[in-house]
Amino acid sequence: MKILNFGSLNLDKVYKVAHFVREGETISAQEQNQFLGGKGLNQSVALARAGIFVEHAGAVGRETTEFHALLKAEGAGTTYLRVLETVSGHAVIQSCAGQNCIIVYGGANRMTRPQDVDAFLKDYGPGDLLLLQNETSCVRYAMEQARKKGMTVAFNPSPIDGSLTQDVLALADVLFVNETEGGLLSGTPANENEAVLAALGERFPHAAVVLTVGGEGALYRKGGVLLRQRAYPVKVVDTTAAGDTFTGYFLAGMIRGFDPGKCLRCASMAAALAVSREGASASIPTWREVLDFSAAQGEPLESLRGTGAAAL
Repeated sequence: MKILNFGSLNLDKVYKVAHFVREGETISAQEQNQFLGGKGLNQSVALARAGIFVEHAGAVGRETTEFHALLKAEGAGTTYLRVLETVSGHAVIQSCAGQNCIIVYGGANRMTRPQDVDAFLKDYGPGDLLLLQNETSCVRYAMEQARKKGMTVAFNPSPIDGSLTQDVLALADVLFVNETEGGLLSGTPANENEAVLAALGERFPHAAVVLTVGGEGALYRKGGVLLRQRAYPVKVVDTTAAGDTFTGYFLAGMIRGFDPGKCLRCASMAAALAVSREGASASIPTWREVLDFSAAQGEPLESLRGTGAAAL
């Protein structure tokens, strides 16, 4: 199984604040940092640090070469990462008491064309996996072409916008959503987790749906199978890359041959480590760190070795 992540790359500007800014209000930040991020980059880094080779397809502007350097340093592929005469995507992140609010500007992420998608999908086929988020252009086209090729499609439909019609979401084999996204997509109150899963399962019966619910953990549903996973207690420092870490490690578990319950466990442990650190991609743990954490929790993952990609 070859893994291709068609994903966003952003310069993240993070402002630590006492409270999230309100309408008409100006506040002072207590601290400011800049990180390399974007849901796509974070998910590629998570896969790479979990020991899975991933090619990253996407686009950046000419103002930075750091994205190529970071991906290469992590062991990810950059064959399909283009540099355009524009600005890179960027995000403004308010961070308060371990929670965040994010504004994203697409920049180069929104300049991928159908012919670019054709170029990076040409080397992939049945049994391979395409991972996407909703921060790039041509998402629907890429999903349609991947399905025609017999690829498995994993989709993190964030941010939620008007492009996410029923027929687009139905192209996904695995859907990763958080509590807010699940509520919006299902038309169900976001805090009613099982109702959200039931509604999404009814709308997309062939898909595995993975719902992350912050400190409450995560849930998985496909068909009649419903699984719950607790969150692991840690001191929360920064939740910016928690969901992306979870997504990358869940897929890494799947590729290693873990069953869905073990994928949930692996991903939840990795996300717990990520939220205990500052930054986006910088906060994502290595596979060794996750193994050590699992042993400390009395749930050693080293005993969960798989034999090949699992069917979810």
